[in-house]
Amino acid sequence: MRVVLDTNALMMPVEVGVRTFEELDRLLGDYEAVVPEAVLEELDKLAGGHGKEATAASVGADLARRECEAIEHDADYADDAVLELGQGADYVVTNDGPLQTRLLEANVPVISLRGSNKLELNEP
Repeated sequence: MRVVLDTNALMMPVEVGVRTFEELDRLLGDYEAVVPEAVLEELDKLAGGHGKEATAASVGADLARRECEAIEHDADYADDAVLELGQGADYVVTNDGPLQTRLLEANVPVISLRGSNKLELNEP
């Protein structure tokens, strides 16, 4: 089972206190986590800033490099890359509302935040 993670999914541990990979283990059991190269680039850019967002991005980039396989793609933007890779995956993890809508319209199941610290599956 292949799961694509976007930028905000990787920033959730700091931003909202969700242990993203523990939650995925709970929901899915065995899976392969992948991240588009554009998401890594976005995290690195955000990590260069200041404040909580920079800290969240730095933690997210570290998690992505330890827990995920980086995948090349043709898209120019991170959200487009997530959509591109998501169409060949079992799930995409994102809390981005507009991206969730695009994914569900493309028949890609989404895993997103439910409540304050749990992830849930959303089928198209």
